[in-house]
Amino acid sequence: MTESVSANIEAKTFTGRFTGAVGLVTGGGSGIGRAVVERFAREGGDVAILDRNGAAAETVASAVREKGRRAVALAADITDPEGVEKAVNRAVEELGPLSVLINNAGAARAQTFSDSTPENWRADVELNLNGAYFVTRAAIPSMVKRGGGAIVCVATVNALVALAEPAYSAGKAGLLQFARQLAVEYGPHNIRANTIIPGSVRTPWWDDRLTREPKLLDALRRWYPVGRVGEAEDLAAAILFLASQEAAFITGTSLTVDGGLTAGMPQFTADIMSAV
Repeated sequence: MTESVSANIEAKTFTGRFTGAVGLVTGGGSGIGRAVVERFAREGGDVAILDRNGAAAETVASAVREKGRRAVALAADITDPEGVEKAVNRAVEELGPLSVLINNAGAARAQTFSDSTPENWRADVELNLNGAYFVTRAAIPSMVKRGGGAIVCVATVNALVALAEPAYSAGKAGLLQFARQLAVEYGPHNIRANTIIPGSVRTPWWDDRLTREPKLLDALRRWYPVGRVGEAEDLAAAILFLASQEAAFITGTSLTVDGGLTAGMPQFTADIMSAV
């Protein structure tokens, strides 16, 4: 994180807008999910951290509890509907009815269509689309009983333009329609559903790649009009805006948080002009 971005984040005064709220964040043990958990707790909420890595989830939960908020770590694979249902039921039993669900967990295997096999294609769609369905299916009865809530699904710019990782991209693109369907079907229950569309975000996912290619992010920055890739906190701020009452009249839509990446092609234009 650059010093200016870090200083800006640290200088923010949080409002307590989630006081009394209970949230569940998938993939909450690291990266964007962890940033969402930490900010949600700083703003007064209690939170369940659902992650396949139970130790990572417990580390985050312990840090939240040390700050005076309630937190529970849930070790579960979101592609296992029975395991997800047990985990969500435990969250409700320990923390109370859910008011916020962040479908954040996801990953990619095959980088290109030619790399894809039936097995890894199914696995990517299962994780990135069906996993969100399984978690939402388990969580939404609690929201209905509570009288309302907010769901935010984390997609990717790969859902808008062809970049790489076709099965991952297709699964994430499905989240856009999934959120629209939830918004329409559950709007009468006072439940909103929206999608966040991130560009490149500096998370631990990059660590191994940067060990092999330390200048990779420098190469990526030139494609972003803001001159940098995203930070997990950038995404947490946008996600929790959509989850908050500040967005009470926003549902069934997608918010692109990509530093201008998909707004145009400035590097393409620069390359063309330099060749003239």
